[in-house]
Amino acid sequence: MLPNVIITPAAAKFIKRIVRFSGLAAGAGLRLAVSPGGCSGYASEFSAAAAAQPDEQTLEVNGVRLFLGAESRLMLEGITIDFTETATQSGLSFTNPNKAACACSSAETAPLPGVTRIDVGSIGRGRPAAPKLAA
Repeated sequence: MLPNVIITPAAAKFIKRIVRFSGLAAGAGLRLAVSPGGCSGYASEFSAAAAAQPDEQTLEVNGVRLFLGAESRLMLEGITIDFTETATQSGLSFTNPNKAACACSSAETAPLPGVTRIDVGSIGRGRPAAPKLAA
């Protein structure tokens, strides 16, 4: 079963750029892996991908195609995916309106409740970098 996910226009624009700049053919999307972890409750990884893997399902929201494994589908139920940008970082944020505030000792430095950030620098293109040639 596919989750009920909201993707904001800012997040959709960001994801579409990732896929477009990956150089993959039409029909490509974003492989999103979400698992439990961290003070916010989420640990996430993503990269542009040509197609879903056999164990993934495709979710299309606001013109964005996401390839999701079973654990990610469970974790994303009711989540809003947004793009946030500050003076020091930018990336996707995942907000769960039903998530309680963090009660750990690092709560002062923790992200907002139910939010995790993925830095732009962690974006994978889905293929290895070209080897550098010696001069």
